[in-house]
Amino acid sequence: MKSLIIILCCAIFIISCKKSVAPIVQDQIFTAQQNTVSNGQALSFTLKYKGIYTLTLVDSIQSTILTREQFNGIAGLNKLNIYTRTVQSKYLYLILEDSTKTQIGKTTLIVN
Repeated sequence: MKSLIIILCCAIFIISCKKSVAPIVQDQIFTAQQNTVSNGQALSFTLKYKGIYTLTLVDSIQSTILTREQFNGIAGLNKLNIYTRTVQSKYLYLILEDSTKTQIGKTTLIVN
């Protein structure tokens, strides 16, 4: 009887430890005109082709470039983190351009 209880408890333990897989919801940053972001947040967006792309953060009030980053984009879903701890402005533009400086996406960011 004891061995049956031990086997049953082990089986319940193994079943309860099974990793549950939750669906990952991807927020596409350039699908909305305005997005709220916080420091260290992951941004995702889809690119049609792989290549070199540029992300630019612009202060929406003073129209000054705060940062510009080039990255190797892949065809499909891309994820990058945004760091806003040192940004003084609360409202920013995030602009995505390809290697020929053609604007692919633009959105307004509200920094928390």
